Amino acid sequence: MGYGNRNQIYLKGGVLENRPEFNSEAADKRGKNFRIMLSRYLSSPIPDMKVKIVLGEERFTTQTDEYGYFSAWIEPKYKFEPGWHKVIFSIDENGEEIYKVTGEFLIVGSEAQFGTISDIDDTILVSHATQLFKKLRLIMTKNAKTRLPFEGVAEFYQKLRASENPFFYVSSSEWNLYDFLQDFFQVQDIPKGPFLLQEYKSGLRDLLFTGGGSHQHKRDKIKRLMTLFPNLKFILIGDSGQKDTEIYRQALHEFPNRILAVYIRKIGKKDDFDEKTMHEFEDKGVPLLMLENTAEAENHAQDKGFIIS
Repeated sequence: MGYGNRNQIYLKGGVLENRPEFNSEAADKRGKNFRIMLSRYLSSPIPDMKVKIVLGEERFTTQTDEYGYFSAWIEPKYKFEPGWHKVIFSIDENGEEIYKVTGEFLIVGSEAQFGTISDIDDTILVSHATQLFKKLRLIMTKNAKTRLPFEGVAEFYQKLRASENPFFYVSSSEWNLYDFLQDFFQVQDIPKGPFLLQEYKSGLRDLLFTGGGSHQHKRDKIKRLMTLFPNLKFILIGDSGQKDTEIYRQALHEFPNRILAVYIRKIGKKDDFDEKTMHEFEDKGVPLLMLENTAEAENHAQDKGFIIS
């Protein structure tokens, strides 16, 4: 799922081989879930592959990098209306089309009141990201139809989405998990939005340490969104387990007057910010809340007029 404004559209994808189709069911056994998750990290990226893009009546060409990924900034002649639109990606071999897939992109319009940027692991999806063995047990034995969101998340996010307010999911999960996340969000009725994930990883070790790293890539992706939509203010939602508060603090200073509120779900025993951090946000007039549950965020958002009950 790409995204853009009426002048620029950002599209991203990957070309892989040895990647089976994944069709998970709630009744699937642990063994099947294990094999499917493992296969997500054992597919091989294909570098230097030419990819054709069809956007409305226009055609563009791009190429995969050494990791099998392509990303393209498109400036179409046709000005797409706000909302979701289809895009077609295809691959040719010896002049013949050998593969084609349909994607989507979101155009954000001026009618949006604000946007929401949300983390995923331990913010939406119960993941135990800071507890290795609990995390691996969930990843390897559950699937998109049996993993659980935090209580009340879907309802709260649907209220934030009212009036066509866009959602963007900036996460340290890898692109390997794209299909899993897409399926999970659909099953749980969480608002559709582009996923901005970590780069694709390959190998058993990368599976064991999925979601790891410095998380600073989140800062770059938030900056991209803030820059692409200069007239849009944002609500930022994260958790205390993966430096979200520090990343959002950087956005607070880099993009003054663009953040309406920050909601941080408390994970574990350690608070993610101290009194000094609280004062930084207060000085900028931005509420920063450490939350025990989703209901606290929903109540605050309703008091501030971000949502209507």
